[in-house]
Amino acid sequence: MLVKESQSLTVAFIGGGNMAEAIIGGLCQDAQYRLVFSEPSIDRRSYMKEKYPSVDGYGSNDQVLQQQPHVVIFAVKPQIMKTVMLDLQPMLQQHQQLHGAIPLLISIAAGISTTSIQRWLQLGNALPLIRLMPNTPALIGEGAVGCFAVPNAVSADQRQLTESLLGVVCKQISWVDKEPLIDAVTAVSGSGPAYYFLVMEAMQNAGVEAGLSVEEAKALTLQTCLGAAKMAMESEDDLATLRRKVTSPKGTTEAALKVLEAGNIRQVMHDAVFAADERSRELAEEFGKE
Repeated sequence: MLVKESQSLTVAFIGGGNMAEAIIGGLCQDAQYRLVFSEPSIDRRSYMKEKYPSVDGYGSNDQVLQQQPHVVIFAVKPQIMKTVMLDLQPMLQQHQQLHGAIPLLISIAAGISTTSIQRWLQLGNALPLIRLMPNTPALIGEGAVGCFAVPNAVSADQRQLTESLLGVVCKQISWVDKEPLIDAVTAVSGSGPAYYFLVMEAMQNAGVEAGLSVEEAKALTLQTCLGAAKMAMESEDDLATLRRKVTSPKGTTEAALKVLEAGNIRQVMHDAVFAADERSRELAEEFGKE
């Protein structure tokens, strides 16, 4: 899909929730995009219109599709994805008949497979469809996202466009060539922020018990985690080497790591990631039922 430089590219959002707002907020100052969204809540629409005056909000999904979008991003809860798809199917089919093509469809509904979307829309297997799994740090422009494009249906230009749209909220964009790998992405980065929140919570609480104030323990914990992440990203050393470099023989760090290893932290993290992976697959089956 190529759009001439003199033309604006219309990006439609089905749903005006937090993730949609994050992307809209990052794109709204770029003149090459015309942004529209649907949101049934009047209060939410009013909030979005007040905060982003250049963005057009509508009360129904049909009104959004009437804007002839080049890209449609589905940012709705997975529980209602099937209903949304069935409602939009006639309009997408009409668009296909009139224009000979379908807009690029991008789904960020967790647990909804492209196979389910294809089955609900019944517009053929060549549907230009991309499934995403972003994580919540995208809400502050620090996200990681896994992407799967339906084979032989999404062009190189459409992939590049997707990366441009996601680049405003995600620092890491990873493409997988097999859709089941989205479950692994979910387990590592999708659910991953919660793992670190739990670790930071435990560190903060331990610091308080050791005598620090809540404020001091929190500030030290957060900066330590942020600094460690930045150091790992900027260093040429792998994670194991970085760990060894900060671990002096018979020092405080070694004493702490021995406790963590004795508690089988590696196996616990392994089991946690694989539990999330399995649950992601289970949810895909549940949400994808006829």
